[in-house]
Amino acid sequence: MADEHIPDICDYEGSTYETDFWEGQGRDYEDRVERVAIRRLMPASGGRLLELGAAYGRLTSLWAGYEQVVLLDYSHSQLGTARARYGDEGFLYVAANIYQMPFAPALFDAATMIRVFHHMQDPPAALRAIRETVRQDGVFLLEFANKQNLKAIARWLLRRQDWDPFEREPVEFAALNYDFHPRYVREELKEAGFEPGRVLTVSHLRIGLLKRAVPTDLLVALDSLFQPTGNLWQLTPSVFVRTEAIGEDASAPAGAFWRCPACGSYDLEEKPDRLICESCGKTWHKRNGVWDFKDAAGD
Repeated sequence: MADEHIPDICDYEGSTYETDFWEGQGRDYEDRVERVAIRRLMPASGGRLLELGAAYGRLTSLWAGYEQVVLLDYSHSQLGTARARYGDEGFLYVAANIYQMPFAPALFDAATMIRVFHHMQDPPAALRAIRETVRQDGVFLLEFANKQNLKAIARWLLRRQDWDPFEREPVEFAALNYDFHPRYVREELKEAGFEPGRVLTVSHLRIGLLKRAVPTDLLVALDSLFQPTGNLWQLTPSVFVRTEAIGEDASAPAGAFWRCPACGSYDLEEKPDRLICESCGKTWHKRNGVWDFKDAAGD
């Protein structure tokens, strides 16, 4: 594992993402319609859930019915904010990249990835890594930025953008920011071992003028009515798809939780503030309540 090439990672370390992008930034509509979609697609309760790209925990309160929630993000500081909000009982905080997660296979009953997939430089590798962590028949909820949205189609027809929204391949519209065609996402999900199911289209009314002129409650109500059309067509900037893990799970020792992200060994000695890999000698620290796997070289 240590010799594997790791794609570039979008790092929010030290950023003020919560206040710069969400809090007081006119995105109440987006936040609320995403919550509507999640409640429609995800089980309200379960065993162990993995929240991929959890950041500061904007959506973590939705998983209150799960026995354990593992928040994974590449930013230690974002997870620190989440931990200050939710505490440690029932929650675990892990700073790591999605391509090299430090978990045993089939560890999770469910996983979510909301507003994160658009940062994946290598989507197939990310989906394979996620599938390995989710048990057979487990639920994986994916949200992706839709290349084939109405605004992009209009801009392309008016020749105000040079990329074709109908082409299958992803487009990088800014550094480490990608839009995906729904067909591409479905194909890659299947290739990774997920069976796509119900699809909801979200943020139909994401237009600045509408958000300023129309009460948010009404916009949310209308969006909620439109979301089920996602099974027919996908023309919104955001698409949610519920999937189930299919095929055989990778094997792991009984009761295993951690796996060394450097060498893949399950032979890890856990201490209150660190994990020590007996196979490669790497040490992974727990800093301020957050397990830190960002440095694949360890100590």
